[in-house]
Parts: sequence; C-alpha cells; structure tokens
Amino acid sequence: MRALVYNGAYDVSVEEVDDPAIEAPTDAIVRITSTAICGSDLHMYEGRTGAEPGIVFGHENMGVVEAVGDGVADLSVGDRVVMPFNVACGFCKNCEDGKTGFCLTVNEGFAGGAYGYVSMGPYRGGQAEYLRVPFADFNALRLPAGDDHEHDFAMLADIFPTGYHATELADVSPGDTVAVYGAGPVGQMAAYSAMLRGASQIFMVDKVAERLAMAEEHSGAVPVDFGRVDPVEFILDATDGGTDKGIDAVGYQAQTGEDTDEVPAMVLNNLVGSTRATGRLGVVGLYVPSDPGAPTEEAAEGRLLFEVGSFFEKGLSMGTGQADVKSYNRELRDLIVAGRATPSFVVSKRVPLAEAPDAYERFDKREEGYTKVVLDPAA
Repeated sequence: MRALVYNGAYDVSVEEVDDPAIEAPTDAIVRITSTAICGSDLHMYEGRTGAEPGIVFGHENMGVVEAVGDGVADLSVGDRVVMPFNVACGFCKNCEDGKTGFCLTVNEGFAGGAYGYVSMGPYRGGQAEYLRVPFADFNALRLPAGDDHEHDFAMLADIFPTGYHATELADVSPGDTVAVYGAGPVGQMAAYSAMLRGASQIFMVDKVAERLAMAEEHSGAVPVDFGRVDPVEFILDATDGGTDKGIDAVGYQAQTGEDTDEVPAMVLNNLVGSTRATGRLGVVGLYVPSDPGAPTEEAAEGRLLFEVGSFFEKGLSMGTGQADVKSYNRELRDLIVAGRATPSFVVSKRVPLAEAPDAYERFDKREEGYTKVVLDPAA
C-alpha cells in the first residue's frame, strides 16, 4: 500500500510499504477514507523531536472496516469508523478512569500510545491506504453509514476533542471570559468549544490574519494580533483584571511577534499575565522533554523559564496533557449529527495522498489556504 514516510527533517515521501495485517484477535483493518495533517506532525516534520526515519505519519484517521479479528465483537466489515489518535486498551486503571490518553499497557515504559508518532508506541500512522487498529472494539467509534459529514467526523480523531479538552482542563463555564493563544486548528476548536460551552467573550491571540478572521467568524472571538499589540495589555484593558480562563494551543515552539525567534515559555507566561487572579489555565499545546532544535540548552531538555512566582501569587491553577479523546468523541459526534456542531469549518483543503509532501511544506509555512489539510488516500 501507499503511505507517507518520514525520511528526515523537512523530508517526507509517499512510498510503497507492507499492508497491515491482523496481529491479534482484537485487531481490525480499516480502509482510510480521510486522514488529516496535524500541527503536531510538524514538530516531527521539522526535526524537532527524536523521530527516526521510517515512521509512517498520521494520527487523525477515519475510514471503513475491511477486516476484523476473531476477538472483535462489536464491529463488522463495512462499518464506517473514526479512531481517536490515542491507542488504548480499555482495561488498565487509567483507561477505566477515562484517561485513555495515558493508557498503561499499549506502550511499554510510557503512559499513552498513538498512531504514527514518536515515542508513542509501535503503531503505524494512517496517512496511508490502510490502518491496523488494535483493541478495535474499544478504539473505533462507529459513525452513520454513507459519506455525510466526512470532514466533520474526521475532526473527531483529534482536534475537536482536543479543543474541547482544553476547555475542560480550563473549566470553561457559561458566562466565562476566555483567552485562547494560538489560532491553528486546535486553537480554533478550543475557541469553538468555548462558544459551545457558553463563554461570554473569547479572545483569540495569533498573528496570522486568515486564522484570526476564521476564529472571529465561527466562534465570535475578538482577534488579537500579537504582531501589532501586546496581547497581555490588550486583554487586561478589555477585561476586569484579565479573563476567567486561558488556553494554550501553541506549545513549545512559540514565536515572538517581531520575528521568528522562539521563546518556548512565552505563551505560558502570557497566560499567567492575562488571566485574572484565581483563574484557570488549560494547556494542550505540546511540550516535550527533549527538543533537538531548542534555542537554549535548558529548553532542549524541556526545562523552561516559567513565571511560577506570578502563577502562585495569583492563585492560578492549570490542567495539562493530551486529550483523552474517548471522553468526548461520542457526544461530539452526536452534536455533529444533530447539526449543533460543524467543526469542518476549519478544513481548508482536501488533496490526494500523493500530494502530501507538498501539503506538508505549505502547511509548515502557514501559507494561506493551508489551515487544515485532509488527505484522500483513494484519490
């Protein structure tokens, strides 16, 4: 089958690889109909992780079941499904507690597994024609048959639940004011989820005009261009001492507004500044313990200059970590089916799998029209 393979920094290619096979009775094989490029993939693409050549990328996957193992009880060939980016067993303590992003059995020596991602286990990604899904009854969410809501449902693999998870971590409640830093796909979903949860005012901080306009249109967010204004001062001036809640949808590759210099803790520190005393932060932007391209020796080891004194003085609290997708994807699916949510507004382009290398390059450069790219392995 064809799959997108990582060869090294800024170098991916579509190559022929072995077809996946049933390896355990609880496996299923899914024919991929839509698989999206994620901002998290760019960390590997840019060589900013410990990813080794040969990884097949792709953790945002949906498709149709082609085969099932003898131990699969709930899925049938022909079912339309979407897979959380988390690979989870369903029976360990963390899975039983709903913390499927931190499964204790699927990735030896590490809490959590995922498709096609460095350090997240031996699971090949789905930017390919087919995908093996372990513990398929648990990991695959069945969707209505047909092809309606294809892009909406594709967002259930990661960014819609992750954006919603950010609002859960921050405890966004009706009437709250919220600042979201980062208007990429996850930031868009965080702002959209804050709107769904009844936030009274949302601020979106970024410097890409297209993305700020999208957040304003679909989530009613106030755009804050940090290339033109100091976002902390802007938000403090517009609120009574800062927002109730704050969300980091950027992570460790945060850049200044004037140039492309990286300040890894910039967003965390801006959130401390722009959130009112006793407010709460939700951090879903990626932070890693090892960054080969970090601007400082400390940052290369995941040690950042976080303003913990101000954080403590203001009595702030913070929730962090990747999303436990299964905690949200069923309910978010039902919102889509009911017409109450349309996360596909973030999808800017659908291209054949063969064009994935070009799409990666353009998405990495934040070119207009490449906010969220969905790959079609059948095209």
